[in-house]
Parts: sequence; C-alpha cells; structure tokens
Amino acid sequence: MKYGSMSTQIQQIDPITARRGSYALKKYSPGLLLCAVAVAIAMTVNVFLPGVSPLIVAIVLGIALTNVVRLPESTAPGLTLASKKLLRLGIVFLGLQLVLSDIVSLGAPMLVVIVCIVAGGIFGTILIGRLMKMRSAQVLLIACGFSICGAAAVAGVEGVTDSDEEDVVTAVALVVIFGTLMIPAIPLLGQLLGMEPELNGMWAGGSIHEIAQVVAAGGIIGGGALAVAVIVKLARVLLLAPIVAILSIRQRRSGNVKPDEKRPAIVPLFIIGFLVMIVLRSTLDLPEGLIHAGSLAQTALLSAAMFGLGCGVKIRNLIRVGARPFILAAASTILVTGIALAGIELVHL
Repeated sequence: MKYGSMSTQIQQIDPITARRGSYALKKYSPGLLLCAVAVAIAMTVNVFLPGVSPLIVAIVLGIALTNVVRLPESTAPGLTLASKKLLRLGIVFLGLQLVLSDIVSLGAPMLVVIVCIVAGGIFGTILIGRLMKMRSAQVLLIACGFSICGAAAVAGVEGVTDSDEEDVVTAVALVVIFGTLMIPAIPLLGQLLGMEPELNGMWAGGSIHEIAQVVAAGGIIGGGALAVAVIVKLARVLLLAPIVAILSIRQRRSGNVKPDEKRPAIVPLFIIGFLVMIVLRSTLDLPEGLIHAGSLAQTALLSAAMFGLGCGVKIRNLIRVGARPFILAAASTILVTGIALAGIELVHL
C-alpha cells in the first residue's frame, strides 16, 4: 500500500516538476542561446588572433549588438542569468588558475606591494569619488573593479552593495575601456622608463584591470614578462575573497537591507567555491587535462557573462551618466598604476 501511495505522489509531482522545467527552459533559452553563439564567435576569434581575449571580444559584441539592433524581450532573462549567475560560476573556476606556491614565490616585499596596490587603489578611489560627490555604490564598484580584477570584482562586490544594474554596467564598461587602453600603454611606458621585461611584467600585473588584458600586455612586453605578470595579477585576484567578506559584514551591520530582502552572506557561496578551487589546485596534483578543462570552462562562462553585460551597455545611457564616472575611472587607473610602479621600484632598488 505504501509503495502504491508513493507511486501516486510521484505521479502527482512529476507533471509539476516537468512544467517548471519547461517554463525555465522557455524563459532562459533564447538569451542563453544568444550567449552561446557569442561565446563561439569570441573563442574562434581568439584561435586566429591569440592576443585578443575572448572576454573582450564578447563584451564588444554585446555592446555592438544591443546598440545596432533591438534585441527581443525574450532574450532578457537569459542574458541577465549569464551576467550574474554564469559570471559567479566563472569566478569559481578562476580559482583553478591560482597556485599559492607561485604567489608565495614572489616574496614577502612584493606581496606587501600587492596588498598596498589593492588597498590603496580602493581607498584612494573611494576618497576621490567622495570629493566628486558621486554615489557611494557606484564609486565602490569602480574602486574594486579597477583595484582587484575588473569585471569579476565588480560582480563579486555587486551582491554586497546597494548598487543597481546601471552602476554595474557602467563599471564593467569602464573596466573594458580603460583596461584595453592599458594594454599598449604599460609596455610602451616600461620601455620609455628603461624597465627590464620582468619588472615591466610585474607592473602590468599590478596595474592592469582584467587578467585577459594582463596576458595581452605581457605578450607584447615579451621575455619573461608574461609569466610574472600573470602571477602578480592572480595575487591581486586572491584578495577578492577577503574584500568581499569585509564588504558583506559591513553591509549586514549597516542595516540597509530591505525587509523583504535576505541579508548578504558573510562569505558568498561563489567566493567559497573560488577558495575551494584554489586549495584543490594548490594541494593536489590535478591532471593537466582537468586544469585545461577548468580554464576553458572559466573562459566560456566569463565570455558569456561579458556578452550578457555588454548587451546591457547602451551608448546613450553611458553618455547620460555624465563625465564623472569616466574621470573617476581615469583617476583610479592612474592611482593604481602609480602605486604599482612605486612599489615595484622600491622592492627592486
């Protein structure tokens, strides 16, 4: 009798579950399919032009598409899912790229410099933003995006601030614009200053916003610059976890959470996943194939997210936000670049 009763319950639940699954598929698939096409294009471009990051290609595609044609409303839920959930999942896989022993090998003085770059960049940008009388949520997103790791930091911090979608889109667009300008600028400035390739690579890793942009700059510098540039950049990425945790605690204590909203977790789940991946990569001898698969998954997920974010960037809205975010972004870039250069020169006197 029990078996028959359980069977009846399953028969009653299954149609409901099936309807929910069908609804989710219908709701998200148009936008996610568009993201998949964009990712395929971005990664194909990267195959033929290895110096061009799929993430940059994806966000440029998104910006171009949304400003040239009117996207169907049916794509909106999938694009939003990509720009939020897939971005956070991509950050989790980003942890597989970090090996703690590589970061420790930089030495204590250089690690102190990296902490100063991130802390000085965040606090300095916040101070400049306050002097410019900008909204604190927008300033914080720009500060973290420019000081830590670009769009991934913006996504990480977004969930523990009072920012809105326009703040996020603006911060990501600024990361793309200024980070892309830094790709040729840092190698050129390094040459003008007579820096050795390795030191120039450290400067690139310490000052440029996105990992992909750092890789591009490191490739331009040549020599041993690329490897050290990526390690320095990944050390900055590692600081995303404590920064998000600090901001989450601050948000919980502020009492700014609406009654119908959940309080942010002290450490968001995707940051825990990010840390778990770092521990796995640093303590286990993972097969190269698994690491490569994780890298591909990270690139695909972050490219999909960048496309989703790009589709939210309306040129007319960027113009409407005014000059202040652009001025703050320029000031933040100069600040982070200056701290990085001063620290590297002091360490290598």
